[in-house]
Amino acid sequence: MPKTDLKTTTKSPMEHSVPEQMESGMIDLSSDEEDGAHGSSDREEDEPSSSDSSSSLDVKECSSTVKIPDATFIQAARRKRELARAQDDYISLNVSQCSTICAGERNSEEDSECETGDYRKTIPFAPKPRTLRQRMAKETAINEGISEESQEDENQDIWEQQQMRKAVKIIEGRDLSHKRESQMMKFDTPVSFPPVTLEIIKKQLNNRLTLLQDTHRSHQREYEKYVEDVKSSKSTIQNLESSSNQSQNYKFYKDMKIYVENVIDCLNEKIISIQQIESSMHALLLKQATTLMKRRQDELKHESTYLQQLARKTEASTNGSLAIDEKTQRILEQIESRRAQRRQARLLSGNCNHEEGTSSDEELSSTEMTDFHKSRGDLLQDYKKVFEDVHDDFCNIQNVLLKFQQWREKFPDSYSDAFIGLCIPKLLSPLVRVQLLDWNPLKLDSTGLRQMPWLTSIEEFMGNSVEDAKKADSSDQKILSSVINKTVIPRLTDFVEFIWDPLSTSQTRSLITHCREVLEEHSVCENEVNKSKQDLLRSIISRMRKTVEDDVFIPLYPKSVVENKTSPHSKFQERQFWSALKLFRNVLLWNGLLPDHILQELGLEKLLNRYLMISLLNAVPGPDVVKKCSQVAACIPERWLEQSAMGTPIPQLENFSQFLSLSAHKLSSSEFRNEVKDIILTLVKIKAVNQAESIIEEYHLEHLTSLMKEA
Repeated sequence: MPKTDLKTTTKSPMEHSVPEQMESGMIDLSSDEEDGAHGSSDREEDEPSSSDSSSSLDVKECSSTVKIPDATFIQAARRKRELARAQDDYISLNVSQCSTICAGERNSEEDSECETGDYRKTIPFAPKPRTLRQRMAKETAINEGISEESQEDENQDIWEQQQMRKAVKIIEGRDLSHKRESQMMKFDTPVSFPPVTLEIIKKQLNNRLTLLQDTHRSHQREYEKYVEDVKSSKSTIQNLESSSNQSQNYKFYKDMKIYVENVIDCLNEKIISIQQIESSMHALLLKQATTLMKRRQDELKHESTYLQQLARKTEASTNGSLAIDEKTQRILEQIESRRAQRRQARLLSGNCNHEEGTSSDEELSSTEMTDFHKSRGDLLQDYKKVFEDVHDDFCNIQNVLLKFQQWREKFPDSYSDAFIGLCIPKLLSPLVRVQLLDWNPLKLDSTGLRQMPWLTSIEEFMGNSVEDAKKADSSDQKILSSVINKTVIPRLTDFVEFIWDPLSTSQTRSLITHCREVLEEHSVCENEVNKSKQDLLRSIISRMRKTVEDDVFIPLYPKSVVENKTSPHSKFQERQFWSALKLFRNVLLWNGLLPDHILQELGLEKLLNRYLMISLLNAVPGPDVVKKCSQVAACIPERWLEQSAMGTPIPQLENFSQFLSLSAHKLSSSEFRNEVKDIILTLVKIKAVNQAESIIEEYHLEHLTSLMKEA
């Protein structure tokens, strides 16, 4: 058929049918919907075919969209759909009866006109008027549809499952086709490789061979190491299995562990009693020292007040006796009674060169001495009962050290690894403190450290050490010094702070002896800072400084009163001078233990220039003054005088040397001309050589030049 005829035949029915449908208010789309449904079912049945058929179908669909079907083709498609409905080859989505009746009722002209434009969809605008036959068919279809609803639901489910299976197959087919296309593209892509030569291959093989050889060597070394470890472990196991002393070693370690635990438990239990006895003994000695110090200060105060009142009365030349209260009278009588007892004791001992004021007034009454000795005896009895119920292996220092010596001899490695040398001082400290309860370092007859049995035991233990003697930091070599730092030095510090009287020469000498032995002979290491030692030295300096400030008193009386050597004022002034000179001597006894600048400050600047020089300037020149000056010069350490410049003394002795020169000028023209010789010797001793030579030249004493050379 020509294209012009097709256009006329297809267009004219549409022109006539559209107005008619618009008038009826509805455009029938039932046939188009059925065509679409059947077309989709036909396509869905053909989808599971091969890729070639799918591609051919795509071509057909593309061609169908371009070519417009004619009326003959549409009629053939309708008959094919009716045959498919009759054979039930598919499940309709719409009610089949209604569409069938409606399709059968159409006359052929309307069908031909509608089907010529079936390729376009029509839109219903209003319901179409129906005939009686159509209404009856509709009611019949509704009644039959109610009974067939359940069957249609089941058919609907089956249809959905079929569609899902078809969709899965389509997706899988597409994935396969994409994979094939990608593989074809991969293989089709040309890949360019670098040129390969024999040298490159040989080089890569050599590198690979070198790497494998290195790996093999490292594995070989590890293997040899493991073999050696296995051999060593086997030999160790054999030695342990063949050794018969393991049980004994285990027994020794177990016994040692039990022994140490028992010693620690014993000391933890006894340490409370030890501390109580220590505190009681310290309180007893402190009470005695406080009593003596307070009595000396009270007696000095009352005697000075009495003499001042007496001096004022003498200057006023008033008659009558001086009124004295009973307390002052009683104190003065006690002072004179004790002085008389000391004079009597010196006469019996043959000591005739003693000066009043240099003796220590430390006598106690019989009642006080009885109470003191009774309390001290009770404390010593308690001290002996501390370890009364303890075996000697746990409280005797020698037995305790013997246990550790056995450990050190049998197993020196484990002894060293356990740091026993650092633990022994802590273990021995309570036992040493018990033996120091009755030790008083302020008494001249007190036992020295060298004579104490515990120190001898520790020295023997250190001497039997199997450790290398060249090790300067050996822990066993520090046991004695550590024990002294923990026990002896703290006890010395307590005595210095609370009990020591720097005015007592006997106490000072005894204390210096013990301190020198502790600080010099048993010092730890030169480079190690010892806190306990520093505390002891600070306590000594503080105690002497306090005594200089509080206990030194030299009164000044008119020369008219002092010229009479038998007067109480002159005697009191002499006693106070010699007391201050005794403190001066006691302070300088610490030379070598305390710093020089501290001793020069306390001895020369304060005691000599502040107190002693004032008394010497106020005294009448004579043999007594010369004797005092020679005593002062004898106390000055020779080491200090060596630091002076040529022919001049040290700066702190400038005032003293000038006073000596002045005294020599005064005595050279008096009856005491022979005393100038002693003054010149004193100047030479303090290195004031220039002043001594000027005196010799001025007074023509050339015969004393030989004495200067000898000095």
